[in-house]
Amino acid sequence: MGLALLAAQGPLLAQPPSPATAPEPALGDPMPDRILTLANGVTVNADIVYSVIPGYRPITLDLYRPSAASGPLPLVLYIHGGGWANGHTRQSGAFSDFPAVLADLSARGYIVASLEYRLSKEAPFPAAIDDVRTAIRFLRANAARFGLDGGKVAVWGGSAGGQLAALAALQCGSAPTGEDKSNPGQSDCVQAGAGWYGVYDFATMPQAIAGAENAYLDCVKPDCPADRVRAASPAAHVDAKDPPMLLIHGTDDKVVPAAQSQQLAAALKAAHVPVTLEIIPGVGHSWIGADAAATRAASLRALDLTFRFFDTQLKGKK
Repeated sequence: MGLALLAAQGPLLAQPPSPATAPEPALGDPMPDRILTLANGVTVNADIVYSVIPGYRPITLDLYRPSAASGPLPLVLYIHGGGWANGHTRQSGAFSDFPAVLADLSARGYIVASLEYRLSKEAPFPAAIDDVRTAIRFLRANAARFGLDGGKVAVWGGSAGGQLAALAALQCGSAPTGEDKSNPGQSDCVQAGAGWYGVYDFATMPQAIAGAENAYLDCVKPDCPADRVRAASPAAHVDAKDPPMLLIHGTDDKVVPAAQSQQLAAALKAAHVPVTLEIIPGVGHSWIGADAAATRAASLRALDLTFRFFDTQLKGKK
């Protein structure tokens, strides 16, 4: 059929587009939730947006839930490492499939959230800890939706995530101060905290990761303002009201020395806060040992201690 004949027959009949509209600019994300089911029956809601701040990407988390949950479950929030400049929700140390690790924890009877946060090149301190606190408030505000117990919450992180987890655990309870002030009626305090090879006092850190610290603190050590160094250092916020803490470190860590965990543990003990300190011999940052077997053994030991800690603190198991 030629173009002239088409023109003679008039316009083709077709249904006009009729998408839904709103009375004002529609800024939400209507894409259906991406829900995955893992081998052990745990479901994962991937990339749930928990914070939207103008000028930044939406900040997301992955949420793991066991299939046979009965009643509200304790919540564990995992905060990834990466020098405050890299990393994402699905990686940790030498674990080649970290989502499977988080799913294993969830299968023990937990809701597990793994958080994104603003990295240092996007926004320096205190943006990342503001995001962590926003996530805690968001999850508590949606406790019924996600089936979690807002009265039983723990934070856990490694390296930069260990610093953020410890800071969230040891300094909480004020009104939201970040750019996202949503859910102001919800507490950002937690009932337990676990840190793997974290930085806990920037004032006593050697220069091993000075570049990462400088970008995170938005200043150049040793000339950073003292109040900023203190504000970012979990050890500076220890008091008797703090929740129980688990700190694990390797003796051979050349990135963040084990003295960081030892120093924080000493401060917690002096304040009569329950603390467990485990120093694993012969391994460095990310539990990397002399060979694959040593790395695996240390990784599994740290994981077992952490899971048992959560069972004790959030479920009352011995």
